Amino acid sequence: MDTVSVNRFRDNLKSLVEQVVSSHEPLKVTRRAGDDFVIMSADDWEREQESLYVLQNNSLMQQVAKSLGTHTQGTGYQPTEEQLNAITDI
Repeated sequence: MDTVSVNRFRDNLKSLVEQVVSSHEPLKVTRRAGDDFVIMSADDWEREQESLYVLQNNSLMQQVAKSLGTHTQGTGYQPTEEQLNAITDI
């Protein structure tokens, strides 16, 4: 993660925000008299929130573990060729 001072961030606000949005890389902004903060795109923030939700949800994590187990053993769901074509043609 790149880091910039709050003064540089303020002086280059537009270009730094565009960089964060286009690169999908957060930017840490440091301040001399205060806590640092991080800038990230709204889409990236929403994805982070979804990931945290899944990781904190015991039921979902059990489903993921079970699915990984059946996949590893080759006993999981096998889509038909028609279903695979529908997925890959998206």
